[in-house]
Amino acid sequence: MRDDSSGARGCIIDGTAVFGGTTHAWATVGPLLGDLVDEQIGCAPHVLSRLIVDLNANALAIRQVVAALTRAQRQGLLPLPSPLPMVPAVDEAFRGLDLSARDRALLFALAVTLTDELEPLLDFDGRTAEELAASAISGHLDLHAGRIGLQDRRLAIWISAGMGSGEAARVHARLHEVFARRRRTVEADWHRARASLETAPGSARELTRIARGLSEAGHADRALMIAREAAAHAVGSDLDEARMVAGAAAIGGGYALEAAAWLGTLFPHGTERYRLQGLAGLLIAQAHLQGSVPEIELEALRPSSDAPEDWYSIARGAALAVPLCAERGDRRGMRAWRESLRYASARVGVESKLRDPAVALAWLLVGESEEDDAEGTGPVTGGLMRALTSALDGRIDVGLRLLAHEDALASGVDPLVEGFERSPLVDAYRAVAHALLLVWRGDMGEARERLLEASMTLPVSMPFAGLGVVLARRLDLAVLGELGPFARSLTYALPSAQRIDLLVDQGIEAFLDGDFDGAAGFVRLWRELGAPQTSFAVPGLEEIRPGGDEEPAVRLIEPPEVSLARSLRTRVATAPDVRWHSERDEVLRAARTLRSPFARARIEAMLGTRAAIRGEAVLAREHLRTALSLFELSGAHAWARSVVRRIETLEADDASSAIDPLAACRAAWSQQLTARELEVAMRAAAGASNREISEALVVSVRTVEVHIGRAFAKLGVRSRVELTVLAHRTNQML
Repeated sequence: MRDDSSGARGCIIDGTAVFGGTTHAWATVGPLLGDLVDEQIGCAPHVLSRLIVDLNANALAIRQVVAALTRAQRQGLLPLPSPLPMVPAVDEAFRGLDLSARDRALLFALAVTLTDELEPLLDFDGRTAEELAASAISGHLDLHAGRIGLQDRRLAIWISAGMGSGEAARVHARLHEVFARRRRTVEADWHRARASLETAPGSARELTRIARGLSEAGHADRALMIAREAAAHAVGSDLDEARMVAGAAAIGGGYALEAAAWLGTLFPHGTERYRLQGLAGLLIAQAHLQGSVPEIELEALRPSSDAPEDWYSIARGAALAVPLCAERGDRRGMRAWRESLRYASARVGVESKLRDPAVALAWLLVGESEEDDAEGTGPVTGGLMRALTSALDGRIDVGLRLLAHEDALASGVDPLVEGFERSPLVDAYRAVAHALLLVWRGDMGEARERLLEASMTLPVSMPFAGLGVVLARRLDLAVLGELGPFARSLTYALPSAQRIDLLVDQGIEAFLDGDFDGAAGFVRLWRELGAPQTSFAVPGLEEIRPGGDEEPAVRLIEPPEVSLARSLRTRVATAPDVRWHSERDEVLRAARTLRSPFARARIEAMLGTRAAIRGEAVLAREHLRTALSLFELSGAHAWARSVVRRIETLEADDASSAIDPLAACRAAWSQQLTARELEVAMRAAAGASNREISEALVVSVRTVEVHIGRAFAKLGVRSRVELTVLAHRTNQML
């Protein structure tokens, strides 16, 4: 059976291969993503990639179809409709195409069959392959190596739009006969159900079984399509089972809204067994849509019997809820669900198999650990957890090697995600973790490429409470200096309930553009709002210290080296001028132990800037040139460009500078002083007396003396003369 979710054949946009070619697919798809966001009809990258294939890479048809989709479909929260909507560009492409009834039936059969094998379609049509190759529709067929398909997939939309329900039913009925004769039960049952203009309960149970098997094999889209058909014909408990399988397939494919719709129908009155089996998928869907894991009392879930399979379903749902809460920093919810997990797992004796690995994963996701950390098996509680644990122990390369062995990770049953080991959602978790570890290692360019490639086929916005979107934005800023089309599209794909720290992104962008004052403003506002951020450490902006209260203490999940680098950046940013040389030497010695070129480059750049402010031009150039080489090595080209600008400023002729004598100084000092201290210091540096400053700011002379004393201490000067000299030197260097 063909899996349509894989993307099948390659396609061309303006002569460039998108899938299966030698160029990066994202380099070609990116501009179209950007255009769609600009037109206020943004589209998740993996959704657009699917449309590119199905619409033969025709830009006009793609735009029209995207505009015809709902926002949830564009976000990837709902699957694409099948067939895709008819739009003017598709109608125009085939206007005037005159088909015989026989050719029309064959083309429709190609559009709706589950296989691309040639022999069954020859049985359906009655012609040989040679006769088809010589027929009037040969130009629309792709005949190769025992396979048959449409040369232009848009034709499937056009032909489907023109088929009446009776005519379509007759094609399905004939296909049922073809596959039944060949004893191909999957295809035969599918077409039998599609041929029926009324409900056919006899087909539902077998279709549900087929859908369940496809879902467990990782073919989420195909499984959802068949489960939907099963639900259209099922009644009673068979209907509830079909709904459960449809919802499970939907969440495996990342279609959170679709999953919530199917699984929500089972609560509270659906068949108990299927309601409980659907609990895990419903929790995942609602956590993504609502931004938090729903609270459900165990009593409300308690099965009416002591059937072990029902209690196991409860245990599995609770086991998923615990790390989902941990991803979102919800310790209260984590504790509540852990109690439900403890009770349910004890009922069926799966403490070591299910409870312990789930709890260990949750502790890892909140940055803590228990004495008896446990590992599970399969891709999540086995491979993914081992990779993250290795990285957090400082063995990032070991973690990356574990994540690189995809086949090994997907093999084996994972008690936490049993039946979903090969699903797109689990693959997305692995892809986001891979990008995160590359960032921790300092390979910013490679991390961006890996994440963009993954976003073409996977719902990377879902894992770890939107971490993939945050990474995409920070990596774009590091490499491009601005948000590119993929980061913008992934941001669009997030449900409104998901919060990500956009203010830090704006601060980084301003900082890289040389707008230190603007960067400080964004960072200050971010801190005032509680400094929201992901639990996993991602590149922030310690270079900017906006003054005021100390930053809120936040426990970040990060390897020792990442923590060390962050503390060193903070030391450079806050070091008093009077201790500059001793601090510089200590920081530099520690920085040279860092293996991440990106982390060390940021420290070197900060040291270079401080040296420039102090007038130590030779030392400043040394640090800045080291930073430039390291930024380039890491692929952080935007950070490299910002360093180049500082070097050029440092080497420029002072007389050629037309900068306001105090503007650059104000921006630099805003990183160390409060707003009032900064205003007093700037007026003092301009020559105003304490009395003049007090009158201008409408405060007492004593208040001015207090503020200027604090400014002296923070800037490492002892008099107004030294303050004025430092102000002009700072301006010259920045």
